[in-house]
Parts: sequence; structure tokens; C-alpha cells
Amino acid sequence: MWNFVYLYIFFVSFVLSLLLTSLFRKLALKWSFLDNPEERKLHLEAKPLLGGAAIYLAFVLNIIINLAIVALLHRSPQLMNLLPEDIAGRLMGVMATKSRLLAILSGGTIIFLLGLWDDRRGGISPYVKLGGQLLAALLLVLFGIKITMFLPSWLAIIITIIWVVGMTNAFNLLDNMDGLAAGVALIAALIFFLVALQQGQLFVSVILLIFAGSLTGFLPYNFRPATIFMGDAGSMFIGFILATLTVLNTFYTQDSPTFLPVVMPLLILGVPIFDTLSVIFLRRKKGASIFVADKRHFSHRLIGLGMSHKQAVIFIYLVAFSVGINATLLRGAKLMGAIVILVQALVIFSLIVFLEVIAGRGNKVKIEGTKIQRHKGTETQSDKMRSTKFETNSKF
Repeated sequence: MWNFVYLYIFFVSFVLSLLLTSLFRKLALKWSFLDNPEERKLHLEAKPLLGGAAIYLAFVLNIIINLAIVALLHRSPQLMNLLPEDIAGRLMGVMATKSRLLAILSGGTIIFLLGLWDDRRGGISPYVKLGGQLLAALLLVLFGIKITMFLPSWLAIIITIIWVVGMTNAFNLLDNMDGLAAGVALIAALIFFLVALQQGQLFVSVILLIFAGSLTGFLPYNFRPATIFMGDAGSMFIGFILATLTVLNTFYTQDSPTFLPVVMPLLILGVPIFDTLSVIFLRRKKGASIFVADKRHFSHRLIGLGMSHKQAVIFIYLVAFSVGINATLLRGAKLMGAIVILVQALVIFSLIVFLEVIAGRGNKVKIEGTKIQRHKGTETQSDKMRSTKFETNSKF
């Protein structure tokens, strides 16, 4: 019976997102809420920039609609009695989750409005962004949403804030190509849903499916060639929600053979983490500010290897799925098996770096070879000119 419940909540988000994305695309064009082409961007024409509003509203409206339904059932015992006993029993406890839902929706709204402001103004100070993200993360902590795992309370609060702010920015950075951030977030959400489902975490499972449905309805409009972008409002929102839900989820339990399931979120979200760390490293290596946008992202580097935009995005989807789905095995794996899973993930990303380095050296050799050939050609032409000049002078 629960399968029908899961299908229902996913379908509601999907339909809402599908309809809202179409609506906001028209509104963005009408209001000139557009992302205009720039040197660092890949699109060549202005694109509507309110896709994030569709994702946000589909997510929020689905939660509000179903909370209203549950509240109605609570007030009508006759209606509650019509439901299967298992579902009715679970619904009785839903109202106890209101404080956590309020924290998620409040923090998500702060992040969404912050991103919307940035999209409209065309770039606000990174320190203002950071301040808003810290406020949203602190709100979660105030409502008791924080990492626990054998840590002192003060340390758990610090790690929770760093994690939430870090993932919010990681998806903001990942949103640099059609369909990329939304697709990676969808893959991560579905894998986290499987983990939550295995552990019987109903609350997190339901919220993850609501979130996944919101992304699924948006993705057809955003996959290349995109007809609408999610903007910072969307990319920061999906990063915040995923980070929050991983904090709420329980990965390590007493029956786990090792403590390594705690790193499951790092693997499932390995792609945005890899993209963020690699971009920061490359920017610092070139002496550039880590806050200045450029074309050094994972997806851009794949295009540099010769892939098309679609191929690069699909390749990243496959990497996200391969690393993420293996992470689900950590919960039941013994120490040696868990280590193999971790090593495998590291090897996948190491192979990508290796290919990038080799390709970079190959391009450098080609460029230097071209310069040498041109230089030789110039010298040959100069020699001919000098020879002609000498012959001309000797005639006199």
C-alpha cells in the first residue's frame, strides 16, 4: 500500500513542477527575467531564469497540500478509519514532524529568495550570499536538525553548518550546463530515498520523493537544449534541501558492521564535491579568486577532452550514479568490503583527473608544436627575404 503513497506524492510534485515550469518560463519572458549570454557562459541567447521558482513551489505546495489533508484526517476520525491501519497509524504521527518541516521550509525559503535576488540583480556580493546561507543553516540547528554521530554538541553544530553551506554552494557551482545540476540532484535524491527506505525512515523518504518529483518535472525543460534555467534560486535551493535531508537521514546504525556508512553522503554527493574542490584548486593554482566564475568546472573540462555538451552531462550522470549506488552497500558491508567501495570511488575520480592531465599535456604539446612550426615558417620566409635582398644587392 505504501508504494501507492510514494507514487502519489512523487506524481503530485512532478505534475506541479511540469505545469509551474511552463508557467514561469512564460512569465520570465514577459518580465524580462533572463540570463543573458556572457563570455564565461555557454549559451548564445538569453534564457528565461525562473526555473528555480517552479522547483521551489512544486516542493513547498506538495508539502502544504498534504499537511492540510493530514490535518483534515486528524479532525475526522471517520475518514481516518477508512484508511488501512498501517497508513492511518503513520499519519497520526505526521503532525509531530511539523517543527522539522517548518525548519526545512523556512531555511529553503531564505535560500530561494537569496538566490532570486541574485538572479534579478545580476550578481550580489559573495559575502551577502554566505551570510544568508549561514542564517538558513543556523535556523536548522535552532530547530534541532544537526549531525549527531558521537560528536560533542558544539562540534556537531559547526559540522552541520559547514556541510549545509558547502553543499548549497557546491550545487550552485555545478549549475553550469543544461540539465547538469538538476540531473545530478535527482540521481542523488533517488539514491538517498533507497537508503531511507531500507532503514524505514518514512519522514525522510517522503520528503525526498517530493523533492525528486519537483526535479523530474523541471528536467525536460532544462535538458539541452534548455528552454529555461533554474538560476541561483534553484541551484542553491536544491543543494540546501539535499544537505538538510542527509542530516536528517540516519546512515550508521548499531547493526552496521563498521562506522563507514557515515561517509555515504560524501559518495552519493561525490560529483558536486569533486567539482567544487577541483575548481577551487584550479582557481588558486592560476592565482584567481575562488569567487570569480570561469570555465574550469568538471563539465567544461570534459568538453575540453572532446565531448559534446550532452555527452559531458550524461557522462557526469553516469559517474554520479556509479559512485552513489555503490555507497548504498556500505551499510551492510564489513570492513574490507567497505574499504573496497571507498577505494573504487577514489579510483573513478582519479581516472578522470588522470585523463584530464594527459589531455592537457597533449594539448600543450600540440600548441607548442604549432608555435614551433610557425616560428620555423617565419624563419624560412625571413631567410628567403634576406637571400633575395642579397641577390638584388649583388646585381648592383
